Amino acid sequence: MNMMSDGPGRPKMRGNVTLSHGAGGRAMAQLIDALFRRHFDNDLLNRGNDQAAFDAPAGRLVMSTDGHVISPLFFPGGDIGSLAVHGTVNDVAMSGARPLYLAAGFILEEGFPLVDLERIVISMAAAARAADVVVVTGDTKVVEKGKGDGVFITTTGVGVIPDGLEISGDRARVGDAILINGAIGDHGVAVLSKRENLSFETAIQSDSAALNGLIADLVAAVPDIHCLRDPTRGGLAATLNELARQSGVAMELDETAIPVSEAVAGACELLGLDPLYVANEGKVIVICPAERAEAALAALKAHPLGQEAAVIGRVTDATAGMVTMRTLLGGSRVVDQLTGEQLPRIC
Repeated sequence: MNMMSDGPGRPKMRGNVTLSHGAGGRAMAQLIDALFRRHFDNDLLNRGNDQAAFDAPAGRLVMSTDGHVISPLFFPGGDIGSLAVHGTVNDVAMSGARPLYLAAGFILEEGFPLVDLERIVISMAAAARAADVVVVTGDTKVVEKGKGDGVFITTTGVGVIPDGLEISGDRARVGDAILINGAIGDHGVAVLSKRENLSFETAIQSDSAALNGLIADLVAAVPDIHCLRDPTRGGLAATLNELARQSGVAMELDETAIPVSEAVAGACELLGLDPLYVANEGKVIVICPAERAEAALAALKAHPLGQEAAVIGRVTDATAGMVTMRTLLGGSRVVDQLTGEQLPRIC
């Protein structure tokens, strides 16, 4: 392992990951100091402990963990590093919490280029700074060549919920409005456009983003929100099915109200996919009392990540756990969960 100066914010490391980088000796210590500690630089991490001890603001603590195995590692609009931050920050924020700290675990494959690893870590550090969270502890393991796929990253997030706030997937009530902060399907289509066996030309970029700022503004405007959930794997359809079962209610969507870009709709038609089931990484489903829907919509639209927000449906007293949709032609169809996974390794 060696380093060269390529300018600020650019990868400087040379060589490849070796088994010694995960063996606990000098090479591993050098990797931690020269790469992870340098880019994730903060007082808690720099103490060098196997854990981070910190004071938390008043309120209930929230913790979430997520593994990231996306293929390819780099895609239009992001990479596995920024995605690992956004995914966990968003999971913590869906409770209405303010995300504070992250832990990061790296599974590296022997032979993976260090320049690509540093590129990922730089992206991850930038995403953490933008989301106002810090990576305070972590772990690195190396597996033999052929027994991994470059890099897998697991992130765990900790945040704090203000007193009195109750947002949960089991709180949707009949009559509630269902909103989303923008167009669906961009992430899944952007990733698919770079798959070796599916490559096609598109200008679509992933919507991967940290939503904690948007959620904070939304909760400040409408503290009586019932449910928040980010529709990642399985897309809007799978997530609404989860929430309908969790709350014991039915949900009805309006197809004409669901925002989908022309580019995503065209790509899905080409590939035989339904945008309702395509993954997102910068979207949030909001379920709130109907009389608060306009205030929630205004709060979403006032934020850069919510300018295409829309009310897309309502919670009903039909068969519990069922999601249906009024179609463009005026009919109705069931929006069920898929039996399998139409887009593997998407996040």
